[in-house]
Amino acid sequence: MIELGVKTSARNQMVNITSEVSKNIPAGYTGHAMVYVPHTTAAVTINEGADPSVQSDILGYLSELIPNHPGFTHAEGNSDSHIKSSLVGNTVNLIVENGRIILGTWQAIYFCEFDGPRNRKVYLSLSEKA
Repeated sequence: MIELGVKTSARNQMVNITSEVSKNIPAGYTGHAMVYVPHTTAAVTINEGADPSVQSDILGYLSELIPNHPGFTHAEGNSDSHIKSSLVGNTVNLIVENGRIILGTWQAIYFCEFDGPRNRKVYLSLSEKA
């Protein structure tokens, strides 16, 4: 298992971690890779990597759908962050062939921050070769 660090600069932010994940996959490796976020107010997803307005739209719509509103009872005041994290999810599974992640033409891997800014961890786990 490989630990990667992600530093965020905003409360809600999507950080492209594709190159960081890619450079930690050994050359020639073929198999599956799992990217896991061990935080309850952050997530990971695969989505549009060419047009940054997509990330802005995703974050904007999630904030509109799940605002940080005073009716939540969680004492830390970040229930919206927990809900967003649950909806997006904490893992993505990747297919890797000859050391290269198989992604669609426009796809990228994003760390999703919903309670930043913070220093976060992401774990990369490679399946055992058969």
